[in-house]
Amino acid sequence: MYATALDERARTIRATTIQMAHDGREGHLNGALSCVELLLCLFDGWLRIPREQEKAPERDRFIFSKGHACASLYAVLAERGYFPVSWLDRYATDDSPLPSHPCIHALPLLDCSAGSLGHGLGMATGKAYGLRLDGNSSRTVALISDGECNEGSTWESATFAASHKLDNLLLIVDNNGVQSVGRSDDLMGGTSLEEKFTSFGWAARTVEGNTTAAVKMALSEVPFVKGKPSVIVAKTTAGAGVSFMQDQVLWHYRVPSDDDLQRALQELGATPLHKRSNP
Repeated sequence: MYATALDERARTIRATTIQMAHDGREGHLNGALSCVELLLCLFDGWLRIPREQEKAPERDRFIFSKGHACASLYAVLAERGYFPVSWLDRYATDDSPLPSHPCIHALPLLDCSAGSLGHGLGMATGKAYGLRLDGNSSRTVALISDGECNEGSTWESATFAASHKLDNLLLIVDNNGVQSVGRSDDLMGGTSLEEKFTSFGWAARTVEGNTTAAVKMALSEVPFVKGKPSVIVAKTTAGAGVSFMQDQVLWHYRVPSDDDLQRALQELGATPLHKRSNP
């Protein structure tokens, strides 16, 4: 049940994300839908990124590493006024500011381009370290997929962040349990991500990632331990919010059909922010 205003907004973001995937003939709905609450809670006042000065030196830095899931990021940014809602009409089209993977050259308000998985935590760690050297108190946040925890580069970055006591760094792992070719536990051995990060010297916490109250509570307590980087392991559901998409590997790549779109919108009971006028 969607009990709060933020939860109602989550329904609208999901409807918009599915509409964009349908119109743009793009997939990746598993990961886009699983991180909706995470994005909404971050951009609902927690991240200090001014809309009129997205590159202000004192802003927080946000690294959206799971770039294939960017439809929900674009929907949240449009809803929060970072660019016109009408831009969503151009998702995944030629010469669009909103390509199917985020590009800093197409959308300069971003802090990084994304698409090749496993680099997000490294970029965020470097930014957090640089801010520390500059005496800048801004924070750096990276949102990665659980599949990126297959990558050695993620753990190299985790070691560096802990050794340099980067408590200005927050990592959020969208632990939705599904990757492109199978289930995360089958591919990664079913081990606890919280225990892994704790063993690497991080302050770690596992929360229900599709519950806005739980996410907001965790964010309010960051940094969890002074002198340690923080990680929120967000237990989410792939394809969250739409019953016939949830927890299925199929929806990593599948593009919603006309029928899929109508079923999803009816189930959500929400109207997309924008619908492509010339499909």
